[in-house]
Amino acid sequence: MAIDDDLVVRARAGEIRAFEALFEARVAAMLRLAAAIVGNDDAGDAVQQASIQAWRELPHLREVDRFDAWFGRILTNSCRAVLRSRRRRQVREVPVASLDEATGIKLSARSSPSPAEQTSEVDVLSRAFDRLSADARVLLALHHLEGRSLAETAARSGISIATAKWRLHEARTALERALELERR
Repeated sequence: MAIDDDLVVRARAGEIRAFEALFEARVAAMLRLAAAIVGNDDAGDAVQQASIQAWRELPHLREVDRFDAWFGRILTNSCRAVLRSRRRRQVREVPVASLDEATGIKLSARSSPSPAEQTSEVDVLSRAFDRLSADARVLLALHHLEGRSLAETAARSGISIATAKWRLHEARTALERALELERR
């Protein structure tokens, strides 16, 4: 049995220190993912909500070796809840270059844009990203910003691989349309 599996078993039995160890090992990655989905200001809240939910639901986890996918799904659902409850507009720092390369969507006209053009593109991308549904944001962040495989993206979203593939295609298309609207 792996060390993480042992920690999961102990945490599932109610040992808080084991849960803390599991959480601490994953908190940086969770914060990065949450920031990509909901923005820097709300990322900590989403991670905190997810950790509380995970602690409450941990006794019901059946497959110990699926802890990461299970916890990731809780985090993405927490991010969706934050997006649904958000009343104000958030400004997110999304690395334009990483989305440009990962999605294949052309974000900038030149290969080396000026600082003013980069700022403009980040603003356009941020506004376009705000137009997307919570599900589209989650899929794009998991697959392109976090670099998760299609299988991991599907598992963390609680959907089949085929559905993830289709929804990811739809999310990319929606992002392209939103970018076109923002550039008008």
